[in-house]
Amino acid sequence: MNQQQILESMLELSHFLGEEHRQLAILGEGNTSAKIDAETFFVKASGSCLGTLGVDDAVACRFDALLPMLDEDAIGDQEIEDRLLGCRVDSTAKKPSVETLFHAYLLSLPGIEFVGHTHSIAVNRILCSPLAEQFATQRLFPDEVVCCGAQSVSIPYVDPGLKLSQVIRQKTQAFLDEFGVPPRVILLHNHGLITIGKTPGAVKAAMLMAHKAAEIFAGAAALGGPIFMDTNEVNRIANRIDEHYRQQALKL
Repeated sequence: MNQQQILESMLELSHFLGEEHRQLAILGEGNTSAKIDAETFFVKASGSCLGTLGVDDAVACRFDALLPMLDEDAIGDQEIEDRLLGCRVDSTAKKPSVETLFHAYLLSLPGIEFVGHTHSIAVNRILCSPLAEQFATQRLFPDEVVCCGAQSVSIPYVDPGLKLSQVIRQKTQAFLDEFGVPPRVILLHNHGLITIGKTPGAVKAAMLMAHKAAEIFAGAAALGGPIFMDTNEVNRIANRIDEHYRQQALKL
């Protein structure tokens, strides 16, 4: 895709995730991003709404102005603000989202071209409970495995911004070391979820399936507790040839 097509794809993804009836984001909640090339990416502007995101609300940023921050600890709030503004390709563009740094990191992973972040009501119902870790590490039904992977990355609550981005990198790298592939879903306790993928469709599928899984999880918990799939069955589905074919057909 050329830059215009990437921008249009990001806007369409944003509008999809921001549709009110999906209960994923309201007002200025959530954000999206899309990789332009090895040097730059688009990210949602701070304070803009996913459902009405316009061309001027997609800010082009430079990876090399952001990624070094992940290795720094002593950065004050004003310096972070200045560096966020300084990462813009166009100095007259709007301010990027406060969560731009974790978008930069996730888009630097192999095969990741799009990122979506929402505050799904169904998912947050669990992430604000003692059952968050169970929801992250176990699966309830086959299509959850197909769209969301065998496990999700689980992140205890961290203040949004630099600290959260650093923890996301740490936990995601641990997932990569264990499973050999990037996660599809990252769960932020008391906050929301992130889904990532090569296409907007992959981001949508993981987001909607995580939302569905959360609804089922909560319902099962109310009926005596969720009965999870056996780990061997989860791994079998995650590695089946026919499921890989279906993932390709669905552009996951």
